[in-house]
Amino acid sequence: MKLKQLDGLVAFWKVAEHRGFTAAAAELEVSPSALSQAIRQLETRLGVLLLHRTTRSVSLTEAGEIYLARVGPALGQVVEAGEELNVLQGRPSGILRLNAARISIAMVLQPMLAGFLKANPHVQLELTNDEGFVDIVERGFDAGIRLGESVQRDMIAVPLGGPISVAVVASPAYLANNPAPVHPDDLADHNCVRFRFAGTGAIHKWEFLMKDRLVEYEVAGNLTISDTIFSVEAALEGVGLAYTFEQLALPHIKAKRLKRVLVPFSPTFPGFYLYYPSRRNQSTKLKALVEYVSGRRS
Repeated sequence: MKLKQLDGLVAFWKVAEHRGFTAAAAELEVSPSALSQAIRQLETRLGVLLLHRTTRSVSLTEAGEIYLARVGPALGQVVEAGEELNVLQGRPSGILRLNAARISIAMVLQPMLAGFLKANPHVQLELTNDEGFVDIVERGFDAGIRLGESVQRDMIAVPLGGPISVAVVASPAYLANNPAPVHPDDLADHNCVRFRFAGTGAIHKWEFLMKDRLVEYEVAGNLTISDTIFSVEAALEGVGLAYTFEQLALPHIKAKRLKRVLVPFSPTFPGFYLYYPSRRNQSTKLKALVEYVSGRRS
């Protein structure tokens, strides 16, 4: 067997696993075109077409299904053997790809990054900031961090920290010219900093606790953002009311740069979670991260 054929085997295996070239290329740290070329060379050597390719999707041919059933387990055992060696040496290693919204990075991930990397010096952490919810499997990420309500049910979820409370805030200057709202209905008379979800384009509806249930409010305002952190900055500048998390606003509230309103109606949510696919053979690098965040909770 020629050494180049092994490149084609790994390329085919990863494209079949992710059902796409982009995520597979990211995992293997090569370009999608290089990956496609390796598979074409493999198909030429084998004399069969392994993949159906369109501009929108990739699927296995019948021959591809048969071939994957034979080579997939063998390649998986090769990877597993390497992982077992890492375990024996007590050193999780490799690239660990995480996807997280900016607000989750600031609130729960950043405080633990230095400690995790110090405890696992052979792990290379690659962090991607994504405001919209993404399919981490399709995009080639090992795990993601999002609010619990956003995590798909088929994922394994590990809580990061505890519940988080919402805070509606504004600058003293804004409230000097606009009477503070005492009920969510009063928001109709206020300029509110709105947030647009990058993935769907929808505007976030502000949620308030009313008689033990959550009620959504569509708010209006002359500033719409797609950065979850920037709402606090806008409120500090006197733009209007911002709907954020208490943890982010608290330093400014204590310093009297912001004032909190609608406190009796502000809800509390379960918080952020580290989530990842349910796979039988979990990599040592992901296990290390799960164990690290779990240890911080105990």
